[in-house]
Amino acid sequence: MTSTDEKLAKSLTAESVELIPYLPYLLQDLWELGSSPRDIMELITTHVPNPGKKRVLDLACGKGAVAVHLAKAFGCPVKGIDMMAAFIAEAKKKAAEHQTEALCEFVTGDVHEAVSRERNYDMVIFGAAGDVLGTPKETLAALKKTLTEKGYLILDDAYGKEGSHGEYYTKAQWLEFFRHAGVELLGEKTMDPGELKALNRQQQACIVKRAEELKVKYPEKSRMFQDYVKSQQAECDELENDITGVTMLLR
Repeated sequence: MTSTDEKLAKSLTAESVELIPYLPYLLQDLWELGSSPRDIMELITTHVPNPGKKRVLDLACGKGAVAVHLAKAFGCPVKGIDMMAAFIAEAKKKAAEHQTEALCEFVTGDVHEAVSRERNYDMVIFGAAGDVLGTPKETLAALKKTLTEKGYLILDDAYGKEGSHGEYYTKAQWLEFFRHAGVELLGEKTMDPGELKALNRQQQACIVKRAEELKVKYPEKSRMFQDYVKSQQAECDELENDITGVTMLLR
């Protein structure tokens, strides 16, 4: 497996690249993978004029939930790119279901290659993909190249608590990254703690159910599926107690 596979696994909280072929099954009940379409649409509605005329790129788009919602709400063309072919296939089905296939283009591809060739978008979304593109400095530099001069960037990540020494950066540190990158934070959305907890419980129940099914089918891999359940629960606990998930709109 390549380092790209390893970063893909990490972005989806998988302990090993060996789990990658089973992720579509484990996550089959979830359309929204990470980023909240509602929060993104609210930020756009509040801060972006004429969103229907914006050309949008959704990197690490997952199953296309954000892209489909944006196309349906604003009538803007959206190109989604993700490494998981099964996710892209599902995104195309969802676009057809929501009658946005004329506006949504979904492509299987590596986001590293995408940022080196995709250009002149009015808005770029990079949601809940962690450090797939590198450090915050490297990520912002790569994403800026895909934008028009006055384009918007939507970034989904997390703030660590002030004074903490964990792997997550504080808001003050993020603001410093933005200053060095020459971008401005126009708005941000964090999820209500009660809503977050309820969503985590609902999604975790779906994952547990599918993991149990895989254990029956592949008993020799039971430990791997159980470890994935544990890693997902650890991420939920972290989001609820130690960090603040945030969606940021930059320009």
